[in-house]
Amino acid sequence: MVREAVAAGDAARLDELLGALSPDAITHAVSRLSSDERDRLFELIDAEWAAYVVDLLPEDEALGVLESLDAGDAAQILQEFTTDEQADYLSEIENAEEILEAFDPEDARELRALVTYDEDSAGGLMGTEFLSFADTLTAAEVVAGIQEEVEENDFDVQYVFVVDAAEKLVGVVPLRDLLLSRRKRPITAVMQPSPHSLRAEATLDEVREFFDEHDLFGAPVVDAGGRLVGVVRRAAARDALAERSDADNLRRQGIVGGEELRSMPMLLRSRRRLAWLSLNILLNIAAASVIAAHQGTLEAVIALAVFLPIISDMSGCSGNQAVAVSMRELSLNVARPDDFFRVLGKEISVGLLNGLALGVLLGAVAWLWKGNPWLGAVVGGALMANTLIAVAIGGTIPLVLKKLKLDPALASGPILTTVTDMCGFLILLSAASATLDHLV
Repeated sequence: MVREAVAAGDAARLDELLGALSPDAITHAVSRLSSDERDRLFELIDAEWAAYVVDLLPEDEALGVLESLDAGDAAQILQEFTTDEQADYLSEIENAEEILEAFDPEDARELRALVTYDEDSAGGLMGTEFLSFADTLTAAEVVAGIQEEVEENDFDVQYVFVVDAAEKLVGVVPLRDLLLSRRKRPITAVMQPSPHSLRAEATLDEVREFFDEHDLFGAPVVDAGGRLVGVVRRAAARDALAERSDADNLRRQGIVGGEELRSMPMLLRSRRRLAWLSLNILLNIAAASVIAAHQGTLEAVIALAVFLPIISDMSGCSGNQAVAVSMRELSLNVARPDDFFRVLGKEISVGLLNGLALGVLLGAVAWLWKGNPWLGAVVGGALMANTLIAVAIGGTIPLVLKKLKLDPALASGPILTTVTDMCGFLILLSAASATLDHLV
């Protein structure tokens, strides 16, 4: 129905459809359109609907829409977003400067300043939609100023900030306190002086810690001179943390190219996947070489081939659990690279218990299957030893990579998988070779 309305140039029908369809249905429908149909869709609908649809689309697809539109149309759509969201989009768009030329000069200046901040900093997360008033005003004058601003702009007012003549932050007034105050009182008598604030360069982790300590809707952001430059909303910080967590999870699974969609160019999708797969070939050849070196043992005891993938997979699962815990502790600042030996000791204790339990279980299965206790001992012992190795590596490798200033989310998984595969194969086949007379 959306495609038919676009082909007919029926703006009224599109408006009706967008109002009736669920957000998921809109996303699915727009993603199925060709690039020409999609461009035509955004030409037909107004800026408010266009911004709503762009916000529903996956990030890469939304950026593609904004880049393909006329700069003036893209600017109108972006003006429906908050300034922090505008800066996020503009920092990723190739023709950002052309789009900024279509903005009001003052708004464009603010956005250019916002784009310069790191996206995972307080400056990158902040918006400039806030209300600040001079410390020389009365409560009545501030209330009148708020009413005038809200009539002209769509502000979500929770706090009013008080600044001095140099625009330095000196106080904050919750809206409730302002409304209940006597109108003739100076605003300085109503405000809470020396409010908690964030530096514009504060990292995402520092922003998270700030909101953990202070139950605030938003945090004022100041520059190096103490001047109020923006406000970080708690919701914006929460969304950024969730996005970072999702990205870490993708990298941990080996998805290093970012968000992939089947609507993206085929060569781009192929290149992103091959970046990981090509490297993985070399890692797997190393593990396979261990098996090749013990080919004679495998030929003599073919049952060992059944247990090789089990030992590899079970050890890998145990190691990935340890990686996940270390990654979480690093993100929460509970663990640091200097905690290497503490983490190692904790993981060894867990590895001994879990390795023993898993080894006994798998060894019993091997014994019952072939009726050979030696086979059960070799298989169970190999799983126990490799589980211990896996959790030791999984728990400590993120700390080592962090110490080396490498991305632990990206590299921990491949290193863990390769090492546990090689160690598992080596332990099992070496033990089988040493006890071959009892296994045949």
